[in-house]
Amino acid sequence: MKKEDCYFLGKITRRHGLQGNVFLKLDTDQPEMYSKLDSVFVDINGMLVPFFVAKQSWGKADTLIISFKNSTEALVDQSLGKDVYLPLSTLPNLTGNKFYYHEVIGYEIREEDGKSCGTIVSVNDQTAQHYFMLDFAGKQIIIPIIKDWILELNREEKFLKMALPEGLMDVFLVPSKKDE
Repeated sequence: MKKEDCYFLGKITRRHGLQGNVFLKLDTDQPEMYSKLDSVFVDINGMLVPFFVAKQSWGKADTLIISFKNSTEALVDQSLGKDVYLPLSTLPNLTGNKFYYHEVIGYEIREEDGKSCGTIVSVNDQTAQHYFMLDFAGKQIIIPIIKDWILELNREEKFLKMALPEGLMDVFLVPSKKDE
């Protein structure tokens, strides 16, 4: 399994008890979707290694306590502090204007009048306000991801139409003194 065929699920943070269990801190808005995991892929030295789940239970709201099949001390030690992934194929298909961040990379953002704002090169979800990072003719543009601004998601033509506040694009496109 290659990393580009997977999505980040969370991180194994530490041991739980003496029976070889670990805490898996989930990085998701919907932890309840992961109440019955059969297996996960653990990133060990850049390779995704399958770990099969024997038992799991909930710790805190977004943390699972997992016991792996055929678990050994070495296996548990190897998994500590590592990122955990699942195949993209396990995600349910979204419809309408709902989307996964990885799905819209490469999509064009268009204003209501159809004018291009650039192409999504990445999504920053590490801050309270998530935002698209766009490339527009070599300039970096930042557009906040606000549900009410998204008017249309066109999966066939790969674009998002957004109702952007007047002047938002001007902030990025007005030439600065050093550009003149």
